[in-house]
Amino acid sequence: SARACALLVALCLMALAASPAEAFSAPAVVFRGGAMHRATSSLLSQRLPLRQAANLRGGGRATAPKMSTVAGGVGEKLTPATAATLIDSVDVFIFDCDGVIWKGDSLIEGVPAILDKLRAAGKKLFFVTNNSTKSRKGYKSKFDSLGLDVKPEEIFSSSFAAAAYLEQTKFKESGKKVYIIGEVGIQEELDLINVPWIGGEKDKDQKIQLVSGYALPHDEDVGAVIVGFDRNINYYKIQYAQLCINENPGCKFIATNLDAVTHLTDAQEWAGNGSMAGAIKGCTGQDPIVVGKPSPLMIDYLCDKYGLKPDKICMVGDRLDTDIVFGNSNGCKSVLVLSGVTTMEKYSSPDNKVIATGYADAITSFYD
Repeated sequence: SARACALLVALCLMALAASPAEAFSAPAVVFRGGAMHRATSSLLSQRLPLRQAANLRGGGRATAPKMSTVAGGVGEKLTPATAATLIDSVDVFIFDCDGVIWKGDSLIEGVPAILDKLRAAGKKLFFVTNNSTKSRKGYKSKFDSLGLDVKPEEIFSSSFAAAAYLEQTKFKESGKKVYIIGEVGIQEELDLINVPWIGGEKDKDQKIQLVSGYALPHDEDVGAVIVGFDRNINYYKIQYAQLCINENPGCKFIATNLDAVTHLTDAQEWAGNGSMAGAIKGCTGQDPIVVGKPSPLMIDYLCDKYGLKPDKICMVGDRLDTDIVFGNSNGCKSVLVLSGVTTMEKYSSPDNKVIATGYADAITSFYD
């Protein structure tokens, strides 16, 4: 069931991110009778609360979290004078990355000092991104390159979430392989769990010669197509994916996220993974299984690992439909920052029904 799958994904996230030493290694987990064991330990004594996995398009495979709102206009605008109450009320901050910590390859000014102050105040910090182009290891390198001291186990990407989903559904045991529309991040995460894959960056230069009588051959052993952000998407990849999904019995269609736009540079917004996933939905008629935000699995993991209540967690992001829904729908506090894709005009529009606990120009508004 969807509820059982959500439980197992959350437990898998816990296993994969258990410690710095294990952060980039394949998880040693086995499933026996529906419960998860460490390969070298006894059955976990506590289970996470059951939740339904997120599927934004309502494809019948999972139920989307409600677009929860917070009453009271657009919430409180946070400034250094008003943010203290919110900061004191939570133990954990979960930050989106693009549009919150950086834009493209440029660090947002003042971010390092804010993160340092939050850590000094005893807050736990986690960084969750729907961008699948890098693995956790790749994102660690990006944090390092920007001068940010972030531990591997504090990083969660949608490429990691896709691998965790395959792990908890025992995909490897099916003997099938994955076709990837995406970049190196998904490839590296699948390599860590020893799931065979084809496509990805290897197909970036593939072309189709449309001549009379030609039919593109495809691998009938593909049991899942993962669609992540792909700057080299082409017609070959789209056709190959639709053949696998439409013609291979039981082939899963998995999307790392459905973000409409993303930040590749700090100069403008660029089409996001929603455009890639939309192309595959358009030619297959199927809705994807979405593994990135606003899935509740990260909240379940944090609450179990640290003994937290959701109202002690604050989600900080720049997207209403993923970041703020992620926080609100799971009982957390939420802060919308206007340093990314959402403008004040859009946020305050009567058409917008997703309201954060508070909003700020950027996370630099948290402290002087």
